[in-house]
Amino acid sequence: MNTNIPRLLTILRGLLAEPSRSSDDPWQRVIFKPCAPSSGASGVAIALDGVKSLAKDDELRNEVRTIVQRSAAKPDRVIVPGGNAYCIERGAVSVPEPLQNKIALVTGAAGAIGAGICRGLLAKGAHVVAADLAKEALDDLIRELNPASLGRKQASPGSVMGVKMDVTDAASVAAGFDAVAEAWGGVDIVVVNAGIAMVAPLVDLDMEAFRRLERVNVEGTLLTLAEAGRRLCRQATGGDMILVSTKNVFAPGAQFGAYSATKAAAHQLARIASLELASFDIRVNMVAPDAIFSDGKRKSGLWAEIGPARMKARGLDEKGLEDYYRNRNLLKARVTPGHVANAVLFFATRQTPTTGATIPVDGGLPDATPR
Repeated sequence: MNTNIPRLLTILRGLLAEPSRSSDDPWQRVIFKPCAPSSGASGVAIALDGVKSLAKDDELRNEVRTIVQRSAAKPDRVIVPGGNAYCIERGAVSVPEPLQNKIALVTGAAGAIGAGICRGLLAKGAHVVAADLAKEALDDLIRELNPASLGRKQASPGSVMGVKMDVTDAASVAAGFDAVAEAWGGVDIVVVNAGIAMVAPLVDLDMEAFRRLERVNVEGTLLTLAEAGRRLCRQATGGDMILVSTKNVFAPGAQFGAYSATKAAAHQLARIASLELASFDIRVNMVAPDAIFSDGKRKSGLWAEIGPARMKARGLDEKGLEDYYRNRNLLKARVTPGHVANAVLFFATRQTPTTGATIPVDGGLPDATPR
């Protein structure tokens, strides 16, 4: 990969965005798709193959803007360094889907909650990047989400791709974002969902086990938020970040100290990001679910970790444990990954001018109400 190509495409994607009819979401994005350099030969091409790799994004943006402004008509493709080309796809003037031509990256996508969020974003027309460290589970998810692979006609204009990403490694996170930019041009929505749990009382808490949670839940959140912020600022069309937090931030549980503490740190990092990025129209919000067991056959990673101990302690089978947690919330509701996805979509579709907020997705737990 020419390391300058993702940067070039992200800047160009921002420059080619056109004003929308919505003050809440002021830009209509384009999508880049690899194509033959001669594709659409009767149209207009932008040649970026001679662009210098300038140190600052603003300098590079000015150079690319000058090239774009020389074009007398809307370009239909771009030639990048190395001679490869991308066709430029624009959205319909009358937008049929709320997230048309938006690109959403979801970390921890192979788990139950991540899969549900990917499904919800795809249904709303987004191009979805499912990012995870578990390659086999990720491959299964991509097959499940991609209707074309199952011989079905795709109902939504969105599409899906998978990216292997270790959120604890800065280079891996950057490479994941580069892969998205090289495939489609950039990113607009980032859902920070990767996280792990463990059960242990504080007096028995193994420090190396605690550090493992800290690396994923805290450092992984920080690295993802930071890289997403850099990419969205580079694109300069705003964006949305949504952290999948937990009710344990507001109502921690006994023997759940490592998870509660590290997720509280992640939650605070997201709140700080909302302060630092608001001037770029980058909104950062949180959803706080509780008691998510599965998404069809896909089990929640959290409940795979704590479910067996909870069942044993209460003398319940899996169904009995689900009923226990359902009955403790005010609405007596079974909370599903689809419910979490709906909360994510509320923020991602910009229903209100909101940043730094938390939506509980727990059926109603008074002790866990955000304060």
